[in-house]
Amino acid sequence: MTGDFRLDRQSDGITIITLSRPHARNALTTELAYRLTDLLDSVEADRDCSVVILTAEGQGFCAGLDLKHVLSGDDAPQDVNNWIALQEVFATLMRRIVRLRQPVIAAVQGAAVGAGFGLALASDIRIGTPSTSFHVGAVKMGLSAGECGISYHLPRLIGAGRAFEIMLTGRPVPADEALAIGLLTAIAPMDDLLKQALQTARSIATNAPYSIKHSKQIMHTNLDAPSLDSALELENHVQVAALLTEDFREAATAFAEKRAPHFTGR
Repeated sequence: MTGDFRLDRQSDGITIITLSRPHARNALTTELAYRLTDLLDSVEADRDCSVVILTAEGQGFCAGLDLKHVLSGDDAPQDVNNWIALQEVFATLMRRIVRLRQPVIAAVQGAAVGAGFGLALASDIRIGTPSTSFHVGAVKMGLSAGECGISYHLPRLIGAGRAFEIMLTGRPVPADEALAIGLLTAIAPMDDLLKQALQTARSIATNAPYSIKHSKQIMHTNLDAPSLDSALELENHVQVAALLTEDFREAATAFAEKRAPHFTGR
């Protein structure tokens, strides 16, 4: 795939999506947000894909909304209804990442701003470089810091107290702090960022498809569980269904035979 995105389907069940607008710091227009959502639909439909890596070209991950492009175009928003429609396009993109069947690893180099921060937060795992930084952005421009799922995801990842301070001040969160507070799970040199992301992705992809899909889904569901009992109830049903799969029987046999299992997704 050429143009603003690159898609690399690898033979080991890993798909790499690369934002490819380095001249614009990988900022997204409304059209690009639509296209990325459609691209994620096609990735989810690929039964050979177990894990997705979201990364970018150049020195920055994503500068958020390409505001200059949006305001200068023929279809620039003219009223509140148009702006709401634009926000909903980006909200749909964030929702699509979260609800994707496959886990998503964000390989974040440089700045992730606004919607770019939202993309990283919607991903399941974030790996950065020493130059990585996260920026709310909007609060510095007379807008709300709550956009693209940031006000939902950030406090769940780092706690409400830290999230309040970051969102209200709009200060950047550098890589070392992001690692310390759990926003990043690892930091790698720039040249090794994709290698680190691939290593993590391969560790995930060796597991059974059922295990990968339902582990992600149960985590997201139980982050909002109203009680321990409801979380346990969901876990019980998902686990019993797993016990009836052929992949579980294969894993048990492989364990007894001291070999690696061969999963088929059944």
